[in-house]
Amino acid sequence: MALIELKNIHKHFRMGDEDIHALNDVSVVINQGDFTSIVGTSGSGKSTLMNIIGLLDLPGEGQYFLDGINTTEMSDDELSEYRNQKIGFVFQSFNLLPKSSALKNVEMPMQYASSYNKKLTDELIRKMALETLDKVGLSPRVHHLPNELSGGQRQRVAIARALVNNPKILLADEPTGALDSKTSEEILNLFAELNKQGVTVIIVTHDNKVANRCRRILRMTDGKIAEESRS
Repeated sequence: MALIELKNIHKHFRMGDEDIHALNDVSVVINQGDFTSIVGTSGSGKSTLMNIIGLLDLPGEGQYFLDGINTTEMSDDELSEYRNQKIGFVFQSFNLLPKSSALKNVEMPMQYASSYNKKLTDELIRKMALETLDKVGLSPRVHHLPNELSGGQRQRVAIARALVNNPKILLADEPTGALDSKTSEEILNLFAELNKQGVTVIIVTHDNKVANRCRRILRMTDGKIAEESRS
């Protein structure tokens, strides 16, 4: 079943007198349960494509259907709510709140969701956050601040935060870029395990070793998907 469907997506940027064609007529389908990497060098268009898939930016032309809904017709508020429901984000730099515990960081997306989902009480939010931290192996560290955690532990907090709303998509941007090789392998193994449990995982990377851990690889060049392969 198509979870993500991009149809003839274009995205242009104006830089001075130059028109930058970041995406040129990109069409792709990603199904529920896929484990996909989007790989390319700087300037290939992969980050722009990630931002559109993540509903952080809109295409200049074309249509984007997420879980059957045409997102290009949504208002900013609708996009924000839909993004919170459907997509969990993991970033290279973790993006954790430095003065908040692991638990409070993971609770954050649900606190936002509680503004439109009145079933999310403080008690339920805490319960779900604790369960998700346990899922990524961080039960002993729930009250630690980010600076009291290793890089791998911080990324696990970030993954727990991305998962806590039970999104259909886990979208990871260079998730191992700030980690050593051993910790990177642990995080990639965690992504693979989450994918086995039914989460659709998309990893955006310039690293072929990371890309090759995914079952499907989309290689981008000059704003286009130049090659697709499966392992």
